[in-house]
Amino acid sequence: MTVSTEEAPQPAPAVDLHRQLAQIWATGPGLRRLASVNHSVLGVRFMATAFVFFAIGGVLGMLTRVQLATPQAAFLDAETYNQVFTMHGSIMLFLFAIPMVEGLAVYLTPKVLGARDFAFPRLTAFGYWCYLFGGTILTGALLAGVAPDGGWFMYTPLNSIAYTPGINADVWLLGVTFVEISALTLAVEIVVSVLKIRAPGMSLDRMPIFGWYMLVTASMMIVAFPPLILGSILLETERAFGLPFFDPTRGGDALLWQHLFWFFGHPDVYIILLPMAGLLSTMIPVFANRPLVGYRSIVVAIIGLAFVSFGIWVHHMFTVGIPHLALAFFSAGSAIVAVPTAVQLFAWLATLAHGRPVWNVPMLYIFGFFSTFVIGGLTGVMLAMVPFDWQAHDTYFVVAHFHYVIAGAAAFPLLAALYYWLPLLTGRSAVYRLSVPAFWLIFIGFNLTFFLMHLVGLLGMPRRIYTYSATEGWIWLNLLSSIGGFIMTIGFALVTIDLIAQVRYGRRVRCDPWRAGTLEWAMRLPPAPYAFASLPNIDTRADRIAAGELGSSLARGEGYLGFARNGWQETLGVDMISGTPDQLIVLPRQTYMPLYTALFIAAAVLSMLFQAYWLAVVMALVTAGLFVLWGQKSGHARDYEPLTIGHGLCVPPHTEVASTPPWLALILALVANGTLFTSLAFGVLYLWISAPNWPPPTRPETNVWLAAGSLVALFLGAAAARGSLRFLATGRAPQAWIGLAAVALLAAIVAIVVLIENVVPHPREHALGSTAAALLGYVALHAGIGLLFLLSNVLRFSSGFVSSRRLVDLRLTRLWLDYTAMTGAIALGLVLALPALVGMLGMRP
Repeated sequence: MTVSTEEAPQPAPAVDLHRQLAQIWATGPGLRRLASVNHSVLGVRFMATAFVFFAIGGVLGMLTRVQLATPQAAFLDAETYNQVFTMHGSIMLFLFAIPMVEGLAVYLTPKVLGARDFAFPRLTAFGYWCYLFGGTILTGALLAGVAPDGGWFMYTPLNSIAYTPGINADVWLLGVTFVEISALTLAVEIVVSVLKIRAPGMSLDRMPIFGWYMLVTASMMIVAFPPLILGSILLETERAFGLPFFDPTRGGDALLWQHLFWFFGHPDVYIILLPMAGLLSTMIPVFANRPLVGYRSIVVAIIGLAFVSFGIWVHHMFTVGIPHLALAFFSAGSAIVAVPTAVQLFAWLATLAHGRPVWNVPMLYIFGFFSTFVIGGLTGVMLAMVPFDWQAHDTYFVVAHFHYVIAGAAAFPLLAALYYWLPLLTGRSAVYRLSVPAFWLIFIGFNLTFFLMHLVGLLGMPRRIYTYSATEGWIWLNLLSSIGGFIMTIGFALVTIDLIAQVRYGRRVRCDPWRAGTLEWAMRLPPAPYAFASLPNIDTRADRIAAGELGSSLARGEGYLGFARNGWQETLGVDMISGTPDQLIVLPRQTYMPLYTALFIAAAVLSMLFQAYWLAVVMALVTAGLFVLWGQKSGHARDYEPLTIGHGLCVPPHTEVASTPPWLALILALVANGTLFTSLAFGVLYLWISAPNWPPPTRPETNVWLAAGSLVALFLGAAAARGSLRFLATGRAPQAWIGLAAVALLAAIVAIVVLIENVVPHPREHALGSTAAALLGYVALHAGIGLLFLLSNVLRFSSGFVSSRRLVDLRLTRLWLDYTAMTGAIALGLVLALPALVGMLGMRP
């Protein structure tokens, strides 16, 4: 670090400092709040919206229990019941569980890590609006009577156009994909922020355990969600344009959907559970009055759990005809996953056993979690054993299991966290008048509802039926289960009333009411928009601090960035491993651009839903233009010497360093993109090996010279991008190289479009043609996005935001075009190789 040649800002008195920071970070009143990009505001919006969807999903769940309470009930007809149970599962999974996790992460993570905000506040806002609009489309379809009705898992061929001809399935495919955009953007945001936006001195081994949980969870989201997005795109393409990816009569395979869905679905269980475990690992040491036992062991366990969870997706497909050797492998993996889970469970129990636990309402919910999670874990090990799974598959035993694992293991930690962190959110302490009876109603109602489902499942009651005969012997179990559901619902209603009472009548608190000693309590309550008036220096584990004393020091501006400068919203970027400050990050101010962009994406989704594809194309182009406009005023329009951050240290702005957050974010986005591409390549090879009706009746062929020309153009574009970067780094104008890259990409797109138009067999005739078209379309799309990168480079260079020291834009473009060229080579290689492989295949039965 060097000394800045610019005049350092003068520290202001504490009152003036807070006033200046409040003016800089304020959102504003009225409609201006729609432009907010502050993580505290957005975190509350995520959680509040998720709670609304939870209430909707809960009502739908109670409707199913009313229908099943008695035999031959006529409360719901079969069509309505299918819509209700499909939407119950879809809402609880896609609109409540995952977004609630994201909301907690958005609100808590910067505070826990000692930062002022996330690395990309506008991306957080964009993720929220995508979530809200996507969820509105899904729930609005329920009111219109065209909600999805093929199950929250959307299995094919049931949800193919032949068996579900309306728009019901399209609502799910387009709506959930829209919501998944939100999940992916937030995942990238969380990983980048945890790695780069931490308090100075907070090395990875000093990071609070909650930060580790969110880092691993968000990394899993980046890898797990793309296969589901791909599957949804392929199925929607099949339904809309007749491309037979899942149609076995034309070379597709319905099981391909299950592979893509469960490659997302099984890790998703742990994507929901790990943040809950992070909440527990944060709260239990506080209430046990001792540090968490086994910090490093837990970190290793959750990383191991993440890896293992991706290798056992076939756990959900034991009955579809998997070879016995594969069954043994996936069964063993499903049992092994219990080991890293047990490491965490025993660490929590050891922390409590060696401490002096304080009994209060959050601790009640924590022990409620222990009982439900152990039951869910044991039944999970039972279902991991192939012989038992064959007996219990598609019965209510499985319904009971995943409600214990997902619903119980998420609901109880969430409620504990609400009571624990609500003073942080509201600045008021708990009233606790209704909370204890509410807990017992929820606990008793939950176990009465779902434990009995194990028994009715063992008696043979299948899933997804809307009525049953009075002779089956399930009557009293179903009736008690439905009664338990109503008891649980009353408990949640009491919790809602109790939390409202706390917000309205709770006693005001100043700081750290639990004596937790973690960074989120080292600020005034409720938090200011800037979180910390100055940033702390961490020289020990960040969950072992004197929060009150540190908070007073930071409020006086005695930490880093204890001043206001140029009206900038400043936070610090650090080295990913050591936590040493290495850059000053200036965050963007509030803007309506995320809202506008999400609105146009929503318009594109609705256009596709009603088959107005020309309008969808127009909306997509407008969205692309908005994304280009996003970046036009980001960063600095001049070079700076290293800037002071306090305590005698100076660091360069993030626009002038190599390890800038946008660089890491694009790498993570390409990891997600690469997972989608790998899933597409897997689908192509899976159909070639396993699908019926191969080889196709028409001999496949591809224009080798045109394919080779498109590949040369892609690599020429990538090389030109590198040339523009070298020119700019030496102070020369890069426009000529950028122009060459654009011409090369245009030539590649034209060649690929011609290849798609001449695919043999035709994409509608056989899956070989449809997969070839999908691979080629993937390459053309990424070349088109590369053109947007180049357009942004030209605009920003002409506006002065790019210079020989501010090379981030061109480095991002080079990285994108390198990826496009590499995946283009693989995709075109597959397209050229598959005809030869099909010829070698012969007449395979």
